[in-house]
Amino acid sequence: MEDIVVYTDGGCHGNPGPGGWGIVVIADGVAKQLSGGEKFTTNNKMELTAAIAALSVIKNTPSFAGRKVVVNIDSQYVKNGITTWIHSWKKKGWITADKKPVKNQELWIQLDNLNSSMEVTWNWVKGHAGVEYNEICDQLCQSEIAKYE
Repeated sequence: MEDIVVYTDGGCHGNPGPGGWGIVVIADGVAKQLSGGEKFTTNNKMELTAAIAALSVIKNTPSFAGRKVVVNIDSQYVKNGITTWIHSWKKKGWITADKKPVKNQELWIQLDNLNSSMEVTWNWVKGHAGVEYNEICDQLCQSEIAKYE
């Protein structure tokens, strides 16, 4: 079975400010686009929400069960958080290395639960660098932001 390939992006105008996220889930020759937004949010929340939305689509699509997932994301925050930092956060009771509570803990828990339920590889891609599906995600994100401005 082919891997499911995902691209995600999230952002906002002002931080905090109106925000949006966009995803493209590519499977079986089809590239499905989804997006959403919020009136008042942060860049990091939108990046996390995009990743959660993408993995939720996969988890809730029966024909995708058991398939490997490759997530292409332009957020070092989300990539490093889910692949590295989260292990320490959980061990320390959701406290960061500088002894502060982890921001967006509820979103990290959702993402961790989804990530742990499937085989996911996380790849960082440079944003605004001409990567076709990353650019589509950015356009989706900007369209959502515009709804709240």
